[in-house]
Amino acid sequence: MVERGDSAPLLRWAQGPAVSPPQAPELQAGGRGWGSGGGGRPAAELPRRREPEELGASEVLLQPGRLELGDVEEDQVVAVFVVTFDPRSGNMVEWCLPQDIDLEGVEFKSMASGSHKIQSDFIYFRKGPFFGLACFANMPVESELERGARMKSVGILSPSYTLLYRYMHFLENQVRHQLETPGHYSHLAAFYEDKKGVLHAGPGRGSSLPPVYWLPSIHRYMYPEMKITHPAGCMSQFIKFFGEQILILWKFALLRKRILIFSPPPVGVVCYRVYCCCCLANVSLPGIGGTVPESKPFFYVNVADIESLEVEVSYVACTTEKIFEEKRELYDVYVDNQNVKTHHDHLQPLLKINSADREKYRRLNEQRQMLLYSQEVEEEYNPCEEDLFVLFFLEQNNRIFQTLLEVSASQDKTLTAEHARGMGLDPQGDRSFLMDLLEAYGIDVMLVIDNPCCP
Repeated sequence: MVERGDSAPLLRWAQGPAVSPPQAPELQAGGRGWGSGGGGRPAAELPRRREPEELGASEVLLQPGRLELGDVEEDQVVAVFVVTFDPRSGNMVEWCLPQDIDLEGVEFKSMASGSHKIQSDFIYFRKGPFFGLACFANMPVESELERGARMKSVGILSPSYTLLYRYMHFLENQVRHQLETPGHYSHLAAFYEDKKGVLHAGPGRGSSLPPVYWLPSIHRYMYPEMKITHPAGCMSQFIKFFGEQILILWKFALLRKRILIFSPPPVGVVCYRVYCCCCLANVSLPGIGGTVPESKPFFYVNVADIESLEVEVSYVACTTEKIFEEKRELYDVYVDNQNVKTHHDHLQPLLKINSADREKYRRLNEQRQMLLYSQEVEEEYNPCEEDLFVLFFLEQNNRIFQTLLEVSASQDKTLTAEHARGMGLDPQGDRSFLMDLLEAYGIDVMLVIDNPCCP
């Protein structure tokens, strides 16, 4: 069978082809990154804005942990920048717009530690109230001054990460353009003039992110065709990578624990694992989640983020720096490749796969196979794998909290083993998880499931 969900373009971006020095004059125009779509074709128009009912689940569930149907965002770009590696000074911002924006630390966030060993990468990160996406590339050069290699990243900042994927293709082309013709920023400047937001000076209307107002578009005809590289496209690969351990991550994500994922470069695909991990905790029931911190994807972090991570009570992030493993005060759960571990004694029981976990994983794979079969025999539209995975965990989470709310509203407030089985949980194996869940969400019920007897 053809496994369509695994062919999402973003999964093929982990490492692109090497960058070569310019071979022809047209390369100096930025290639396909700006203007015509290549081969003399006119620039493609941006896809029309679709209504909420036209979106799949993986597109609607844009903010993990908060299900808000119909929330379709506009383009939001507040900065564009070029970062370079200088053999004498290290990472540095060589150009940006607007010139007065605070980009301190972005030179390290947009060029991950260890990137000199790879040819290309992409990085999602967080900078204050903004999220960033940068594309990195490494080109060999015959220059003693540059020590045989030229490395740059081109990136943007936005108040939201959910639409950054639209500019992946543009940033990929622009970083190659910057390597091949350094110092030419006209395409980036025109891009910023078209997309820049005017930040409101007043208080943010009940939000931690500043409201953004947009200038009229003046260069829409200049946009190239942009491939879709939304993080939601990696959910199937995420679950295949972790296997049954996806249920362990699901529990930690639902408990809003601090989850740190380590991996050597390239870090792009690992950033998508951060996003997917947050998606496991979606709940759509009203009244749930008000007492717990929001599930925050921090994406790529480095040692410069230690101070900010110290005050976070919940986050999911990834890093290429092994030193984080020693700083246990910064995380609750550490993921090294496919090894999920915690140093907290009270969380150790959650690392064990139980019978209910295996049953959920079996059902998930069964539904996936049924979906793949239906995609082959039916020509009409049907949900994609990403929809299936997101909705699978959404339904599971809703069932758990619906039961807990009903029990808490009952007269005796007693949660029994039968209730646990009805929620798809193992009464004994998930007892510790249930206790942590009740405490984290402030749900007032009495757990009467006994501890398993010791032999």
